[in-house]
Amino acid sequence: MKGFGIHSSIWTMNWTPEAAEHAVGEAVRNGFDFVEIALLQPTKVDTAHSRKLFDEAGIQAVCSLGLPEGAWASRDPDAALAFLTTANDATAEMGALALSGVIYGGIGERSGQPPTDAEYDNVARCLAAAAAHARTRGIDLGIEAINRYENHLINTGAQAVEMVERIGAENMFVHLDTYHMNIEEK
Repeated sequence: MKGFGIHSSIWTMNWTPEAAEHAVGEAVRNGFDFVEIALLQPTKVDTAHSRKLFDEAGIQAVCSLGLPEGAWASRDPDAALAFLTTANDATAEMGALALSGVIYGGIGERSGQPPTDAEYDNVARCLAAAAAHARTRGIDLGIEAINRYENHLINTGAQAVEMVERIGAENMFVHLDTYHMNIEEK
């Protein structure tokens, strides 16, 4: 993804057709190259409308999310994979280039302990299958390192790189967010 983008949460957390029209219009008006869509409810997105909107506006899109609590990959990799499969499909159907974010867990997922090997094994198994599905849909899959106050699993760029390398999928990348990096990185 090249260019300068903006997260849809500036305007909306619900990607309804009306909200999408407003967000894309504002992104174009302000000179952004792409919109990062908070894809929190992938089954409720009008993907055909979104695709047409991006095409007409000449703007690109990426999607991001955090998994809902019942689908945290560290605890329930099968539920996480089902959710990510649905999200990958919605991402592809709307013409977005990638699905990224806290695709390995959720905001608020903190055990109070360092991550265990079993948690990382579950995450890796889930994300390997999700990356394979994303590849069939022609999209990339990104892992965003977030601060330890929001999730205990992947907090640094180095941890994200380790997970991407462990999985070994060519369509995976590390998503670095300066907000979280400011807290966690030296």
